[in-house]
Amino acid sequence: MSAPELGIGIVGYGGMGKAHSLAYVLAPRVRELPAAPRLRVISGRNGAAVEHAARSLGFERFTSDWREVVAAADVDIVDVCTPPGTHAEIVEAAAQAGKAVLCEKPLAAELGDAVRAVAAVRRASVRNAIGFNYRRLPALALMKQLIDEGRVGEPRLWRGAFLTDEFVDPEIPHDWRFTRAEGASTVADLGAHLIDLAGWMVGEITATCAQSETFIRSRSSNGELREVDVDDASAALLRFGGGAIGVLETARVCPRRPCDFTVEVNGDRGTLRFDYARLNELWYGDGAEPPELYGVRRIRAEHPSHPQTEGWWPLGQGIGYGETFVNQAADLLAQWPDGAWTPDLAVGLEVQAVCETIERAAAERRWVEVAEVRSPAAV
Repeated sequence: MSAPELGIGIVGYGGMGKAHSLAYVLAPRVRELPAAPRLRVISGRNGAAVEHAARSLGFERFTSDWREVVAAADVDIVDVCTPPGTHAEIVEAAAQAGKAVLCEKPLAAELGDAVRAVAAVRRASVRNAIGFNYRRLPALALMKQLIDEGRVGEPRLWRGAFLTDEFVDPEIPHDWRFTRAEGASTVADLGAHLIDLAGWMVGEITATCAQSETFIRSRSSNGELREVDVDDASAALLRFGGGAIGVLETARVCPRRPCDFTVEVNGDRGTLRFDYARLNELWYGDGAEPPELYGVRRIRAEHPSHPQTEGWWPLGQGIGYGETFVNQAADLLAQWPDGAWTPDLAVGLEVQAVCETIERAAAERRWVEVAEVRSPAAV
């Protein structure tokens, strides 16, 4: 018997909208799933652009009003791929309509909005997930697995950096990305991925101190200069509940660094390191090995025994950025209709609280406990 159809409605037709759309098309071609996703409707503010996106991506129809996506009787999952400042309103409406929700990271631009989003899905008891797609990369999933297996012992040190050159040109015009209330901070936009991975692998982050800087403080918009209230670069020291400490850096003004992020964990018995520039590799150093084998070894994270390789290419071919979204869609759809979706919006809220803590620590130039900013409603 054929799998029942599952209607997909996507809000937002930009890069994330495209990535999520392609993922739903490919997921049932990579894995056998209990439900068959169908691209019903996509929305966007620019009518001509969203019409083109709908046709190129294979949607049945399009609209310039996201509320029509939420209200559509043939939509079962509302997938939110708009700027962060718009997420909470859409999530709330989708939950109230009884729809399952997948929301891109960060969950919101403000912690209060993230709290609202989580409260909405809890009230409605709808399935929900946050889009931390890098968890679905085999090398990072293997890193998590090896840490859980004790291959590095007790984690002591964590460090992560996410560097891009997205904003390095001062002639880039002002748009929503340079307004914190719409596009969120660089800490939240890039750092959300790192903070999620840190919490997933090492444990709860409890306190931070930080510094931030905006180097290009205004940009042109229709011939007028507008203030930029988003950080170009930030760095933070972290403390984890289990006793580990960490360092985080995010920046969007690094020339010739297109999308470079690294993650490293040092335990009391070993080291694991990941570099996105070689995204199918994981580096492992075992402190128990004899001196003649001193150093770190390269693991090709492509073996069928490795997590997140199911349904993909033969050993040695690797996977790329797009496949992380396919794995994400497949993992969620595989749990339809009764299994657990992970990570859920509550995880997104915890990440948002850490982002807020980093921003407050930078503004106030002091150590800040995450408990200081976490709302009681988020518990």
